[in-house]
Amino acid sequence: MKKTDVVIIGAGPAGLSAAIECKKHDVDVIVVDEFPKPGGRMLGQLHQEPNGEWWNGIKETDILMEKAEELNTTIECGIAVHHIETLPDGGYTVHTNKERFAAENVLIATGAAEVAAPIPGWTLPGVMSIGAAQVMTNVHRVKAGEKGIVVGVNVLSAAIARELQLAGIDLHSMALPAKNAVSEEQAHPQKVMDGLVRIAHLAPSKFIQFGSKFAKNSFVRNIATKFFPKGGVKMWGMPIHVRKAVTKINGTEKVESVTMVDVTTDGEIVPNTEQHIDVDFVCIAGGLYPLAELAAAVGLPFQYSEELGGHVPLHNEAMETNVAGIYVAGNITGIESAKVARAQGKAAGLSIVKNTTEQNVTAALQDALHEVRETRQAASIQFHPRIEEGRSAINTSFQNKATN
Repeated sequence: MKKTDVVIIGAGPAGLSAAIECKKHDVDVIVVDEFPKPGGRMLGQLHQEPNGEWWNGIKETDILMEKAEELNTTIECGIAVHHIETLPDGGYTVHTNKERFAAENVLIATGAAEVAAPIPGWTLPGVMSIGAAQVMTNVHRVKAGEKGIVVGVNVLSAAIARELQLAGIDLHSMALPAKNAVSEEQAHPQKVMDGLVRIAHLAPSKFIQFGSKFAKNSFVRNIATKFFPKGGVKMWGMPIHVRKAVTKINGTEKVESVTMVDVTTDGEIVPNTEQHIDVDFVCIAGGLYPLAELAAAVGLPFQYSEELGGHVPLHNEAMETNVAGIYVAGNITGIESAKVARAQGKAAGLSIVKNTTEQNVTAALQDALHEVRETRQAASIQFHPRIEEGRSAINTSFQNKATN
């Protein structure tokens, strides 16, 4: 069994940033991740910011890794954590598929997972999540196919669809999934329109950017949904449909086509509107939720937050939880950008230093918390509305739990 001061689970932007802060202050740390290389979901990210600058996740990972390596940080990939055991005398044992690690402190930075949106035919070869297509394209440099369609219209799918286009992949369009018990939210045109408003500023068309300002009014969004063009609204030359849905993925041994129908403003299928679209791959985009099973295993209390994307462990701004020695950072605390996760990781690392050593890092920690807030406010993409409200509610619940 390996012993260390801190075990960090997850080598994404949050985990790497936290490790760097710990090592800067001579706190020993081991970072583990089940992926073959560090970087997490950041590795697949490539998009242009509204100011024209490009965010390249691979380069950002390289910057963090260079800092980590300068500090001789131990990072072990290809290791899956399946349990965190609380020891009777304090501290924790982290159980993995290869060995066990003992530490007084554990940072859980496991990130997020994708929500599945089941569609008949989704088990055919050539059907994948939008995140899988992103990793194939940007990390492994493998094309998902020659011509595809994205099922699910949200912030995540729009961002990744553009990345696929930049890699030379032809996308027919983006459309909704057909309404069922699982996909009701993603299949409701008016609710989807709410999300489109949050990404319209990224569109190359000045007309779309201008129109999005008016669409922030709910009445205007309802009208826009009702009269949404049958041919969709094009972003980057690709039609985005909120009045069309994919009901079935067709093929025998692989994807050959999809069946698309018109839908009402409530997402109900309009009869006799079926059409077949020839494609060789399908990306399903149901959104993201916090990957928090390990937090549950160690006994952290949870609260559901629609604004943060699902059930999140209670924590405060400093990334501390209600269980001594357990910290969280990144998308496990709520779905936001890699930049926010990176800033949260820095704050978590400094919190660990503050709570486990006699070093005075109070000022540095306050600066890090300010950086998290500033990064959040400046984010070009927000995955959910009312992020600040969600954060405030979780922090209040944490404080109430701590005083009881």
